[in-house]
Amino acid sequence: MQNLPVILASSSTARLELLSRINIHPIVIPADVDETELVNELPHRAAIRLSQQKAEKIARDIEYGYIIGADTIAAVGRRVMPKALTPNMVANCLKCYSGRRHKLYTGVHIIKKNIDATLETRSRLVETIVQFKRLTEQEIEFYSNCGEGIGKAGGYAVQGCVQGFISFISGSFSNIIGLPLYETRNMLISLGMKLR
Repeated sequence: MQNLPVILASSSTARLELLSRINIHPIVIPADVDETELVNELPHRAAIRLSQQKAEKIARDIEYGYIIGADTIAAVGRRVMPKALTPNMVANCLKCYSGRRHKLYTGVHIIKKNIDATLETRSRLVETIVQFKRLTEQEIEFYSNCGEGIGKAGGYAVQGCVQGFISFISGSFSNIIGLPLYETRNMLISLGMKLR
């Protein structure tokens, strides 16, 4: 039996590119869910909740397939860092990271919807710790204005020049980009997907 189609419940081009690295080329159907934090919700719980909501929303509307829902949250302690929409927001994120560690949490929720409409699920939370050097005002200004951090969870894109500011990483590198590939691949295999 051939593999069921794979659906990525996200408009993230970074996640799409990451999946292509492990020879998965999904159909993209973004899940429009309310990403507002719940009162007193911890960052890691929000990542899991949102990934599950995204996958479940798409699963309701398709006949069959593997649906991948994912959500990445950057946090300093219990404080959730925003998706930076302006250079000023990027700068504020970098000031929080300067000289200290923060965490990136990605919740991954995969639903296998079989042709007979039965469902199987897998869910994982992956945590990566990142430490930035103590940043100068000039470094913060440079990165804030270069445009790389705009639209990114936590205000930076680890694939770019910000790597020159990172002194330590513990955990999955692809998780920082937005999808932990090792865990995602293993979850798909455990659900019966044949991967090379």
